[in-house]
Amino acid sequence: MEATAQAQPNIALVKYWGKRDTAANLPAVGSLSITLDSLWTRTRVHFDAALDRDSLLMNGAPDTAGLSRVVECLDGLRRRAGRDERARVETENNFPTGAGLASSASGFAALVTAAGQALGLDLSAAERSGLARRASGSAARSIFGGFVEIKPPIDDEEAVAAPLLDADEWPLEVLVAITSRAGKSVGSTEGMERTRTTSDFYDAWVGSSDDDLVEARDAVLERDFERLASVSELSCLKMHGVAMSARPGLVYWNGATVECLHRIRELRQDGVGVFFTIDAGPQVKAVCLPGTGERVAKVLADVPGVLEVLSSSLGNGARIVTENES
Repeated sequence: MEATAQAQPNIALVKYWGKRDTAANLPAVGSLSITLDSLWTRTRVHFDAALDRDSLLMNGAPDTAGLSRVVECLDGLRRRAGRDERARVETENNFPTGAGLASSASGFAALVTAAGQALGLDLSAAERSGLARRASGSAARSIFGGFVEIKPPIDDEEAVAAPLLDADEWPLEVLVAITSRAGKSVGSTEGMERTRTTSDFYDAWVGSSDDDLVEARDAVLERDFERLASVSELSCLKMHGVAMSARPGLVYWNGATVECLHRIRELRQDGVGVFFTIDAGPQVKAVCLPGTGERVAKVLADVPGVLEVLSSSLGNGARIVTENES
């Protein structure tokens, strides 16, 4: 009763921020993302009747803070399988954890994939997406590769992701400017709920998101980079704007974050195919047309406060890996 899975983080181009139902972890709005290739989470799950409790190792160290969410996710899978064995979970990220790089998305996508396999469950991708979403809203999208969409959810059963375009059908490049390796002071779940309950602009954010999703979906299907750039930056700035309007306001950026935005916009004014997006954290993602990534990476690396620039293509969805791979 053991399996290892790998999943990649995804970067939302049309953001979701806020939950319609916190108990079911239902997002308030739809979203559209790209799955990365070079960043990954690998998770090994071993169920053993001799264990008296679940345990979690994160990057080689016990993680008591994250254990409760893992146990809740495993409990759902155990109920489905009719099993009660406890599990030892070992997970590793090759990128900063809890720092605005969607580590929870790749983490829970990998966990559901590995645990489902270890329990002998024959789960479809849609079923894994729904189970991952209940643990982390964005994890639903990391089940799939390339361009992925969650349409505005109606209920718990329908709030799952679906692939929109494979990675090789529009092979964009992504540069990630790391401006801090520290964990976020306010996690996404807490930040979303604070925004929903205290921001005067939250209803406007929710009301405008459907139009952004339609615009982005059409841009992806038509391979219209300029159109996708416009709506992605708009969605990003609106999400951070509504987060900043919470009480107290949520400011996930630092000085290097802001300077990266200016540099990216200057590049686009010079004719370079690139746009920015930022999740709940200080890291800046630059999405580029093929062949422009090297120039963008050099510009971002020169920004004071940028610690490292990671380069990635678009990647595939969560999958079981062999012992040799892991």
